[in-house]
Amino acid sequence: MSNLNNSTSNLIPILSLGDRVVTTFFSVTPCVIFFFVNVVMIFTLRKKTVFQETSRYILFGHMLWADTLNLLMSVLLFMCATSRVSIMKMVCLFLLVTATALYQVSTLNLALMSLERYIAICFPLRHADITTYGRTHMAIGVVWAISLIQSLSEITIFYVIDLTNTPVNVFCSRTTLLRLQVYKNLDIAFTCIFFVSVGFVVIFTYTSIAIVAKSASGDKVSAKKANKTVLLHLIQLGLGAASILVGVIQEVIYVHADFVTSLRVMYFCFVVFQIFPRCLSPLIYGLRDQAFSCLFKYYFTFGLKKKNSCHAETH
Repeated sequence: MSNLNNSTSNLIPILSLGDRVVTTFFSVTPCVIFFFVNVVMIFTLRKKTVFQETSRYILFGHMLWADTLNLLMSVLLFMCATSRVSIMKMVCLFLLVTATALYQVSTLNLALMSLERYIAICFPLRHADITTYGRTHMAIGVVWAISLIQSLSEITIFYVIDLTNTPVNVFCSRTTLLRLQVYKNLDIAFTCIFFVSVGFVVIFTYTSIAIVAKSASGDKVSAKKANKTVLLHLIQLGLGAASILVGVIQEVIYVHADFVTSLRVMYFCFVVFQIFPRCLSPLIYGLRDQAFSCLFKYYFTFGLKKKNSCHAETH
């Protein structure tokens, strides 16, 4: 996320006011649409008790909240970059560490959801005992605790060790505020740990579920459906990992390409690697889940779809 914002800061100064308005409009509009979809899904999850008590829907709701907040944070930082707004360094620090924590929560939540599907398919008789309401929320709490480690470390370093002469009001990006090498080392270390760990979990669960799907015993239909879900999580994780390299790619293109090409690449990367991964949640769980999709469509269409035609079935 920070790489995208830093590259944006290099390109924006040459833009006129009219160009900034146009580019901001085309960047923010998709975010508003996906934000509306996520809000309707969150609202739908509040309308049935089963959605609030079943582990898969609890994790789905947590994913929606994390992705929605992550999306809002991305848009906020992006708009600060395009408008060249200088803000108080304390506010900037809060925005940056919050964005980092939310990004890591979204990444770790993929592992939780994959593990839930793994237990449901590979240990169906123990699924209800393992994935209880309390344990699910406890797992979410652990995810948040782990995700806050880097942010709290950066805050501690900023106030205790960082003695760089930073102005009171700064252009908000990691390169302008977090200048010490220790911040970069922390970011690289945590990024590697998070993506390697989550990648291992997702690949392990995908392989395990695939074995069950090919075996003679078990529900092959449910296993294949769960495997497709985990595969989508793997794609989502891949997009998140690819976003790490985006900043480097943009810097190279900016140096060797013309301005128009650089600008197009910047907005393409923002949509593909920032917006799109945050909007895979509806595709993965919402629209593919029969127990949820019908009720969601009813609220999404403001009641135009008949509610009594929905017969929710929880799997």
